[in-house]
Amino acid sequence: MRRSSLTTTETPKNGWRTIRRVAPYLWPDGQGWVKRRVIFALVALVLSKMVAVSTPLFYKAAVDALAGEGGGEAWALALGAIGLTVAYGMARLMVVGFQQLRDAIFARVAQRALRSLALKTFHHIHAMSMRYHITRKTGGLSRIIERGVKGVEFLLRFLLFSIGPLILELLMISVVLWTLFDFRYVAVVVGVIAAYTLFTFKVTEWRVKLRKEMNDQDTDANQKAIDSLLNFETVKYFNAEGREASRYDAAMAGYEKAALNSSYSLAALNFGQSFLITGGLVVVMVMAAVGVQAGTLTVGDFVMVNAYMIQITMPLNFLGTVYREIRQSLVDMGEMFDLLEQTPDVRDKPDAQPLRVDGGDLSLDDVHFGYEPERPILKGVTLSVRPGETVAVVGPSGSGKSTIGRLLFRFYDVQAGALTIDGQDVRDVTQESLHAAIGVVPQDTVLFNDTVGYNIGYGLDGATQAQIEEAARAAQIHDFIAALPEGYETLVGERGLKLSGGEKQRVGIARTLLKNPPILLLDEATSALDSETEQGIQQALAVAGKGRTVITIAHRLSTVADADRIVVLENGQIAEEGTHAELLARQGRYASLWERQASERSPEKAAE
Repeated sequence: MRRSSLTTTETPKNGWRTIRRVAPYLWPDGQGWVKRRVIFALVALVLSKMVAVSTPLFYKAAVDALAGEGGGEAWALALGAIGLTVAYGMARLMVVGFQQLRDAIFARVAQRALRSLALKTFHHIHAMSMRYHITRKTGGLSRIIERGVKGVEFLLRFLLFSIGPLILELLMISVVLWTLFDFRYVAVVVGVIAAYTLFTFKVTEWRVKLRKEMNDQDTDANQKAIDSLLNFETVKYFNAEGREASRYDAAMAGYEKAALNSSYSLAALNFGQSFLITGGLVVVMVMAAVGVQAGTLTVGDFVMVNAYMIQITMPLNFLGTVYREIRQSLVDMGEMFDLLEQTPDVRDKPDAQPLRVDGGDLSLDDVHFGYEPERPILKGVTLSVRPGETVAVVGPSGSGKSTIGRLLFRFYDVQAGALTIDGQDVRDVTQESLHAAIGVVPQDTVLFNDTVGYNIGYGLDGATQAQIEEAARAAQIHDFIAALPEGYETLVGERGLKLSGGEKQRVGIARTLLKNPPILLLDEATSALDSETEQGIQQALAVAGKGRTVITIAHRLSTVADADRIVVLENGQIAEEGTHAELLARQGRYASLWERQASERSPEKAAE
């Protein structure tokens, strides 16, 4: 069972932190329209409360007029029973009208805050470093964001429309009861409110723990579902549908148990609240009934007391709901703000300048790096790639080939030594300019679930159709796309699953060509392809590399034989380097790897 990052003891601290983070959205600097809307919403709120408190007075006067009791006020006599009834109905309508006007005025403020916070969260997640993204769980992350953003609007409404207006309405009703009756009625009302509030807060604190457990189980089940769906093919390959269903059902069983406990506690809370409210209502009504029998009160007074007590129950019930939702919103948003407070491992320096690429000279100077401190990957690598040169980095699995590419793109920072481009340390330049200067063709090109044209055009913001088609021709995929029934409007499916491996790679190459970067990184770009497809892709990559500084990370040595220079990595260090011919002649590590792969490529003749 996954433990929540927000423990019960942390809740109050994080709750106030969350409120402090959300409050500025109600009164942002430099946005007068937001402040005006907040003020108008508050005016509508006060008007609705004033009308709401006066409404039972019309009810009382109408009942007294119909019962023929009491002389009544002049305004009541002037309106008459029918007029008072109409006035009562109009007052109730005005209460609803002012409430809806308040909500309509405030809606844009709340939606602006929701949108701003959602965008901020989205930017923050994309700004997080590679280390964070390879350890996160997509399903759980999406749930945290979804619940947190949804809590924004509710919390804003709470800050503006809940506790303060509730206290205002209860004070106004208390004044009316004291003025028209006596302090005993107010004492009963205050006692009921105090008992109700204390009971609600205590039980809700208990329910928050249950709700957090339910959230944890919901997040766990969602993670398992999304993880299983993302690995749909693997599930099929291993005939594991039953296993996946069992895992998901086990997670849902935990959610079911937590949800039932939450439902049971809600039933107990609702009954306890009803018991307190009903008890107070009965006591006050009995007091009023005694007064009517004694002749000190009219039937209208009895009805008015009942109306006020019912009117009190509405905000009190609202208080219970608001408090429960506030606590839950604080938990949900606390998790989201925890996420927002996580800082990326890789950040721009305050004085970082844009990268200036004069030729594309790359240099690794005694670079040390390890994903974990106890497991170093690169152990003092020194390498220079001249402008326009194609250098291949080869070696066995785990030697650190792909790590060089990740350090170049600054997914991670070197732990010792330096990595420079045209003499500029990549840690001293902005990540945006660094990423703009480097084009990457990875081993597994992942495409957006959109059209082929969109995926190629992703390489250059605002690319024209002509530019997209030119890049497709250079990547040798234009003819294939043109032959499709919908051409460049063909949908590629989620992660590009409707295209073959070679087709996806060509789309990825076209996308990178459209970006037109001065530095090109080919990270095992053909390792997963068959020989015929690989040959076509190699031709496209040769076109892509013309006039650029190219680093090719490869496992298949046959794909890099034409490189200007080949660097052999082993155990995180450079074992040897030179041209293909020089390394073969040296009869060292490269020659050994070449002979082994050549023997693996030789076809078996025994079956012929």
